[in-house]
Amino acid sequence: MTAGKFITLEGGEGSGKSTQVAALASALRAEGLEVVETREPGGSLGAEAIRELLIHGASDRWDAMTETLLHYAARRDHLRRVVWPALDSGAWVISDRFADSTLAYQGYGQGLDLAAIARIHEAAVGDFRPDLTFILDLPAETGLRRAAARKGGGERYEGMGLAFHQRLRAGFLEIAKAEPLRCVVIDAAAEADGVTASLLETLHSRLLAA
Repeated sequence: MTAGKFITLEGGEGSGKSTQVAALASALRAEGLEVVETREPGGSLGAEAIRELLIHGASDRWDAMTETLLHYAARRDHLRRVVWPALDSGAWVISDRFADSTLAYQGYGQGLDLAAIARIHEAAVGDFRPDLTFILDLPAETGLRRAAARKGGGERYEGMGLAFHQRLRAGFLEIAKAEPLRCVVIDAAAEADGVTASLLETLHSRLLAA
């Protein structure tokens, strides 16, 4: 049995990741693939419990190191219980966020030393990486407006101020620049259907062309 593929969608608040995860999963299932949709923080029972600690409460509830440790505790459980078993079974896994979000939010956004995050990543995850990462890019102001209008908005990270979200966007673009073979930047300011079409075109050329 051939192992599945791990696809991640990254980006700032309001970039439309959840919508595009669902659209990609639907399109791939229509092509006969088994697909698991998931998210971070969360995706497993233990990780979802940690998610509640991370997304609710005051924006200064945790410092950057504490947040990073919580994210990696959730990530490790998510990988062990959901992602790795699904990939081993031959399923494709599409995740709304993964490790790039920790690097962008806690590193570029909150100023935690990037080397410290890399050491925690190595200890918790090892050399496991996504097969393909889409970074949904749009101006921070646009994303925050979308997030504010979204039902169920008001999570901790949305209240961290425009300058934080501008650093966050710049961080995601730096990550994409550093790993062009894995990361593809997609204009998320376009209409949702157009974004989906761009994602599918890239996915086919990168992972399904053979």
